[in-house]
Amino acid sequence: MQEPMWAEPRDIHSLDDCYFYHTMDIPTYGIVHGDWDLRGREAIYFGNTNFQGKRVLEIGTASGHLCFSMEKLGAEVVAYDLSDQQQWDIVPYAKSDYKQHIIERKKHIDQLNNSFWLAHKAYNSHAKVMYGTVYDIPDDIGQFDICTFGSILLHLRDPFLALQRATSHATETVIVTDLSPKVRGRMLSMIELITGTRLIRFLPNAQKLGPTESWWSLSPKLVSEFLQILGFANTRIFIHRQKFRGREIRLYTVVGQRG
Repeated sequence: MQEPMWAEPRDIHSLDDCYFYHTMDIPTYGIVHGDWDLRGREAIYFGNTNFQGKRVLEIGTASGHLCFSMEKLGAEVVAYDLSDQQQWDIVPYAKSDYKQHIIERKKHIDQLNNSFWLAHKAYNSHAKVMYGTVYDIPDDIGQFDICTFGSILLHLRDPFLALQRATSHATETVIVTDLSPKVRGRMLSMIELITGTRLIRFLPNAQKLGPTESWWSLSPKLVSEFLQILGFANTRIFIHRQKFRGREIRLYTVVGQRG
């Protein structure tokens, strides 16, 4: 089989060339602040999964904190993400400057990629990287024991298709983390518990022209059902909190296992 086309590492040295999605303590740079601070809570973010000796496909690595954390836990990681050559699933509001938003987003993604490569070198990481959309993961990327989705399903126009494409490369386990959704202040998971209904909420609002980069509020039981449809018959749900720009945010993680 032909070797996959891995991304060429970037030689990035300046923090000014980067946008950090994750807060990280990077060797020689110290603590670099990002949107999400997951430090010390990685285990519950991953649903207490054992990564020792596992090959992992990480969907949506961003600045790479979770990628490098999995490496420290004994995993061999392939990080898959967008570059400025692909297009983010921006909501195409007719009354907004959609093309300009795409241009600005590509600049943002380029700086995000830079943050990963700066940290990759500083941590002496061995993780490989491939760029592309989650809907078009190439077959030659290979098979993995574990596939992870770190809070990206809400940003995808077709979250089920994304899961279908990515999990076709997972032989054992898939881990999906996302924001715990609310409807008028109440958790969707509580509404599900009362009604028995698996819920999804469409977020874009034509009058407000927002949000521009988020599509769905997905309940954990719905994600669990998605995974069961795709062959991950055994699912567990974990509720936890993580720090986002200094605030405690409630998330869930669904761990699905084949058979």
